[in-house]
Order: sequence, then structure tokens, then C-alpha cells
Amino acid sequence: MDKTKSYDIPKKTVYEAYIAIKQNKGAAGIDGVSIAEFETNLKNNLYKLWNRMSSGTYFPPAVKAVEIPKKTGGTRTLGIPTVADRIAQMVVKMQFEPKVEKYFHADSYGYRPGKSAHDALDITRKRCWKYDWVLEFDIKGLFDNIDHELLNKAIRKHTECKWELLYIKRWLTAPFQRTDGQIINRERGTPQGGVISPILANLFLHYCFDKWMEREFPNNPWCRYADDALIHCTSEKQARYLRDRLETRFRECQLEIHPDKTKIVYCKDSNRVEEKENIEFTFLGYTFKPRKAKGHEDKVFTSFLPAISRKAKTNISEEICGWRLLWMTQKSIDQIAEGINPVIRGWLNYYGRYGKKELARVLDNINFHLMLWVQRKYKKCKHRPKKAYQYLLRIYEASPKLFAHWEVGISPLAG
Repeated sequence: MDKTKSYDIPKKTVYEAYIAIKQNKGAAGIDGVSIAEFETNLKNNLYKLWNRMSSGTYFPPAVKAVEIPKKTGGTRTLGIPTVADRIAQMVVKMQFEPKVEKYFHADSYGYRPGKSAHDALDITRKRCWKYDWVLEFDIKGLFDNIDHELLNKAIRKHTECKWELLYIKRWLTAPFQRTDGQIINRERGTPQGGVISPILANLFLHYCFDKWMEREFPNNPWCRYADDALIHCTSEKQARYLRDRLETRFRECQLEIHPDKTKIVYCKDSNRVEEKENIEFTFLGYTFKPRKAKGHEDKVFTSFLPAISRKAKTNISEEICGWRLLWMTQKSIDQIAEGINPVIRGWLNYYGRYGKKELARVLDNINFHLMLWVQRKYKKCKHRPKKAYQYLLRIYEASPKLFAHWEVGISPLAG
């Protein structure tokens, strides 16, 4: 340790934090400095950051507040720290995360190493076959409303490191700065968009919800992905009781369950034939509901299964339209494929987990837009959709792996 410094923070850790931030990319903060600009004087910038953090004189700048439109209407505030501050947060995250991660519950999936949304969907799918009822809920404005006193109490339970405690406390109270320059002081919450925020949110909910469920309702399995969660129940009566208890518990922790995103759902299938009002729920972009399935000897039955949600389908369709392939006549078909394939692969990788036929229906829109592109690019196909379709079909037959969705069978031929 450098005896002139208050805290022993290795320079190597600061460099590793920079590498992690660079891989995550991200926009510039209030200083307007991008990662590329930060790198023009990288050695000096990293040294200054290390020097200030090691001496205890690092104070995070205000967080750039950006209003992001919600699909359901309204906006949510995303906080964008500066590049230097993101690196500083990563330094603390790398030291603090291992101390809390080992205590987190197996059914907490969001923002955790080695866990994914697919893991949460997999376990939910299996449990819906075992339990008749699901209580689905969402925490209203989690990142904006976390109580600092309760959170700091949880943090101190897991670390005694003075510089970790010091900088986390400073990040929690760093103000927002809007695009018009207005400064907004904060006394609650942790900015959504901060590097350290997801771990802090998970730690808060670990004590607010996870441990509480383990203690109060040990026989009710649950699954949580950040602030989106569900609990499996044996009866509607039990689900209603649990909802009431949950509302009380969150009030005690200064949080609130979102009233419009909380409901009790009956997992209807061939063995559960009662008529109930709610027989579907959406979790992590997948809608779970009764769907036809095939069993032994191709026997058809009703199972409670997930597939891409209606909202996700709409979002994908809107994005496909937004590509405006119709106006890309100056580009070749290869150039178009190169541009959109990364996005298509992302959809396939995430929404292709279950209900592939549902996903195929929406991705087939790409083929329709490609056909319109053919009609506009080639005069001989302009008013002849059948000829345009045949032309696209020839492209597919010559290069069946040209587009990512063609590779998995969502081709012009399938349409």
C-alpha cells in the first residue's frame, strides 16, 4: 500500500474496471466525454481517478438525467454517469459484488453473474405445471424509491471496507442534472443506469423480499428478476392472502407494488378446467397461457406454456417497419443482410427459447418487406408481387443462410 494514500486501491483494479466499462460501451455523461475521448489521454485519466479514489477525494459528478419513453406511455428517468464515474463504480462493484453475491437467493436472477432471463423463464415454466396459481407483481419505481437508511444498513452488514462504504454513500446522493442544466438533489433511490445500482437494488430486495419469503412462506416457490417477480400458490385464497401480506411488507420497506401490474393467475391446462378470469401472465417478454401441445403418439392436449408476448411482437413489427427496407434500393441484398442480421439474431436468441411458431409469424414480416424492396429496386417486379416473390425465392435458394431467420426456417418458402 502507498503510505501516502488513505485507501489501498490497486492500480490494476482501476485498469480492469476500465476494460469492463469499455466492453459495456455506453453514452457520455454530463461532461460530454465519450469512451473514445477518454482514451485519448487514457494513462493520465486512469491515474487521476486512481489517485483521487485512493486519497478519498473522489466526488462523483452529477448524473445525466435522460427521459426514456415507456411503451405503455409516460417516461422513466435513466441516469447516465460520466465515463470516469462508471469506471469508479466498476472498481467498487468488482470488490463489493463477491461479498454479497454468495448470499443471494438462487431464485433471484436479474443482474447476476451466471444467471439469465432464460433461467428465470425455465424454472417458471416448470413450476407452472406443479402449482395451480401464480401471483404476478411488479415493484413500482424500485430504483427511484429505495430507502437509503435501510439500504446502508444492508450494505454495512456485508462490508467494513471504508472506501467501499464512502463511495457508495456518495453515489447514492449524487444529484441528477437534466438536459436543461437543472440540478435535482436526491434523497432516495439509486440511479437506473449506474454500474453499482443493480447490485444495490438486488441487495435491498434480498432483505425486503427474498429473505422475507424464505422466512414467512417457505413452501411457496418464487422467481424474481430485478423488480419483476412472481410467486406460485396452491389456491386462489392463498394467493390473495399472500398479496395482502406482500403489500404490507413492501410498505414497511418504503416501496409499493404496482397496482396495474399485479394480478392473480390461474394456470389452466387439460387437468385444470375451472373457468377463471385471469388465465395468462407476461414475464420477461413471454406470455404464459393455455396452449395446444402434443404428447405421446401425437395426442393433442392443453398445456400452460410460454411464447413471445403480444407487446414484444408489436415492438418487433414496429422496428422492422422502422428499418424502411423499401427505401434501401441503393443497397445490395448482402448489405441489407449484414445490417439487420445482428438484430434478428438477438430476437431469435431471446424469443426463440419457447413458442418458435409464434416468433416465426412476426419475423415473417421481414420477408414481406424484402419482397417490397425487390418490387421497388427492380422495374420488372414493380407492379408484379408474384414475380417479386419468385425473385426473392431464387435469392433464398442460392443463399439459404443469407438472413439469420432464413437459417432457422423462416424463409420465403415457409411463407
